[in-house]
Amino acid sequence: MRRLSLLLSLSWLALAAPLRAQPTIGGPRPGSWAPVSGATLAKDYARRGEYEKASFLFSQLKADEQTSPAVLPDYLAALQAQKRYKDAEKLVKRAIKQHPEEGTYGVALGGLYAASGDAAAADKQYQRVISQLTPAQVAPVASEFGRREQPAWAERTYLRGRELAKSNSEYAPELIQLYTQSQQQDKLLAETLRLVQQDEQQLPFVRNMLQNALHEEKDFDALEKLLVMAVQDHPEQGAYSELLLWLQVQRHDFAGALIQARALDRRSNTKGSRVLQLGSIAERNKDYESAIAAYDYVVREYRQGPYYQVARQRLLQAREAQVRDTYPVDQAKVRALATEYESLLTELGRTPDTAPVIRSLADLYAFSLDDRAKAMSLLQEVIAMPRASADVVDESKTALGDLYLLKGEPWEATLLYSQVEKAHPEAPLGYEAKLRNARLSYFAGDFKLAQSHLDILKEATTREIANDAMQLSLLIQENTAEDTLGTGLKAYAAVEELVFQNKLAEAKTGLDNLLRSYPGHALTDDALYLKAQLQRRTGDLPGAVATLKLLTENPKYDVLSDDALFLLARIQEEDVKDKAQAQTLYQQLLTKYPGSIYVAEARKRFRRLRGDAVQ
Repeated sequence: MRRLSLLLSLSWLALAAPLRAQPTIGGPRPGSWAPVSGATLAKDYARRGEYEKASFLFSQLKADEQTSPAVLPDYLAALQAQKRYKDAEKLVKRAIKQHPEEGTYGVALGGLYAASGDAAAADKQYQRVISQLTPAQVAPVASEFGRREQPAWAERTYLRGRELAKSNSEYAPELIQLYTQSQQQDKLLAETLRLVQQDEQQLPFVRNMLQNALHEEKDFDALEKLLVMAVQDHPEQGAYSELLLWLQVQRHDFAGALIQARALDRRSNTKGSRVLQLGSIAERNKDYESAIAAYDYVVREYRQGPYYQVARQRLLQAREAQVRDTYPVDQAKVRALATEYESLLTELGRTPDTAPVIRSLADLYAFSLDDRAKAMSLLQEVIAMPRASADVVDESKTALGDLYLLKGEPWEATLLYSQVEKAHPEAPLGYEAKLRNARLSYFAGDFKLAQSHLDILKEATTREIANDAMQLSLLIQENTAEDTLGTGLKAYAAVEELVFQNKLAEAKTGLDNLLRSYPGHALTDDALYLKAQLQRRTGDLPGAVATLKLLTENPKYDVLSDDALFLLARIQEEDVKDKAQAQTLYQQLLTKYPGSIYVAEARKRFRRLRGDAVQ
């Protein structure tokens, strides 16, 4: 036995002896050997889970090396893995005495107590660490608590650090990140408001953190209520209004956002620019009432301001968009809009700056008042105008091409589209012109040529154009796969051309013929959805509702079911004015189609109808 013990001791000593490794660049000369330290070897054993060998090698190191930050964590882990808690406790207490500046050692001692099952001793030790904190120890100690998944103690560390710094905003970014990770939403909201109150420069950081942290409606509601109260209690604090404006825009509550934008505009003396920007966002999201109110504010309040002319133009454009999107279209309102456009041109003059107004008026004459000759004359006026913006000129060329297409002159149309394509090969205007060329080929039944254009457009940098190209491409592919002649698709394309020409009665007749001639065709759901849209546009709301129900109540038409359900809900809300039924339909969409592209808008409309949106 004595001989065996001696052999074991010798073997351990052999392990503890320095090994030799190959030389490295800048190391010993070739042919020599570089020693591997005992600490390195011990750590290697620890990483491999050979804790007994590791702890033995660690014990052979010098005392001050054992308690160094580079060695102590691994040594403690090796002892703890062997449940040698007393040895580990002695080691870490010695380390604390030798390195009082290392606050993380106190956390390690508490972790040791917790691992041994003594939760009371662990809490007492953590409290001792907090009570003895120095400003320099706050960040590393909080980080150590975080590493050990002790968010409550990390929070206490930062709050103690705040006391030491005598500043209410100290460690706010760290606390916000901590509350985000631990999903403590109430504390997160309170901390973000405290931070922006103390330092408005932190607004971008706060917005970014909130965008990542808030996902549920109740969280957005809670933040909005807090911000509304903060704005009312501290109107002098612009940061609260800025944050509330941002939140309301995120939620598409443009009416509420407009209140904040006006207040910020008056406080910051931005001469209407903030309100004008909000109006553009609202208009893009088809909240025309809020857009019109925003533009009208700039027109009224800043008649001599730098944005007056832009606001006047956008005000009319938003009114026009509202009229066009309200079915059936009120021709009296369209004529009134044309008169307003003419008045604006009389007031501001026919100059390069008002060229966009002339182009918008041309669109009105072409597609709403059916006066194509007047429209073409106006567009040619813009194209010939010296110093007019190149973009406005090329937009007018595209519109003029559309009018030639309406006149049955496709060669003139494609010539204009191609000019714009060539002038803007990698820009949205050029992509739009290429899409027009693709659509022209589609109307003509030349699906192969249309597809060649669409394949390029699917990679367009403009998302809307890429999506439109993708949809038309899929329509062509799906309906020429089996029917290689595309006879059904040609009939459907002819109907879409009639819609483009605003010949809605003929288009509805064409759809009915298509549905009779091609029963069960893959185009049936597209034809029904288009028919419902035309019925709505011409004021046949009962017919539109009945057609949409053919899509929503038949599982065969699952591809367009969410589109149909959303349109059905909009008809009930906007046209029939049955808010209860609209609310039910929006809720059905949210429940049945959680992945639909309409979910965000349906949720906003549902909340507004339910009456729980914060005013």
